[in-house]
Amino acid sequence: MPRRSARRKVTTFESAGRLAAAISEHPREFVGLVIATIAIFAIVTNALFLQRGPHPAPIFAARPLLQQEAALAPRLQSAQSAPAAEGGNQARLQLIANIQRELARKKFYDGPTDGIWGAKTDAAVRDFIQVAGSKTNAEASDGLLRAITASNAKPPNTGGAPNAAPDAITKLIATSKRVISVQRALADFGYGQIKPTGVFDPDTRAAVEKFERDRRLPLDGQISDRFVRELAAITGRPLE
Repeated sequence: MPRRSARRKVTTFESAGRLAAAISEHPREFVGLVIATIAIFAIVTNALFLQRGPHPAPIFAARPLLQQEAALAPRLQSAQSAPAAEGGNQARLQLIANIQRELARKKFYDGPTDGIWGAKTDAAVRDFIQVAGSKTNAEASDGLLRAITASNAKPPNTGGAPNAAPDAITKLIATSKRVISVQRALADFGYGQIKPTGVFDPDTRAAVEKFERDRRLPLDGQISDRFVRELAAITGRPLE
């Protein structure tokens, strides 16, 4: 047994010596062989583990340029559209504020000129359209602003005293679906313990006046079209 082990060691040393002698005699060929071996290993590794698509594929996975451009395009578009959207909102606020200012000048509107299209602004616009007989839609637009500016229309109760006596019709005791709807809505929103009888009684009138004071409407105690629209805007339901 010791002789066989000694022979194997001698053989290994001889092989190593021969390999070293060959490398020393042909160093360029040895370096080229090593580089070729590494290249073959890299190609095989790429084909088996790194490639996600059809051949040929890069040795190192890289994100295609087209994908980068596609990912960057929405960001650029959103960044460019943000100032445009902000400018559009500012223009709309200014337009509504101008409409409110003109309506207030014509005594149709007594609220703030804040550029917000609320229930009071909507009611004032509809009152103007009804009185002026305009065919303009009740929405913020340059056409509506021009119509208000050029019109000489005035609200029916302009110049009347706030506590003027109601006309003869409101004094009559009459049953009406409108009165019933108004009474129910006023009672639901805490304007008094009103029974929906359809009779325009003193309790109903007092509730109407309280609502007009809260909403800063002309104080006349009548169930007018404007009053019904304001009350419907608050309740969020049609009253007729």
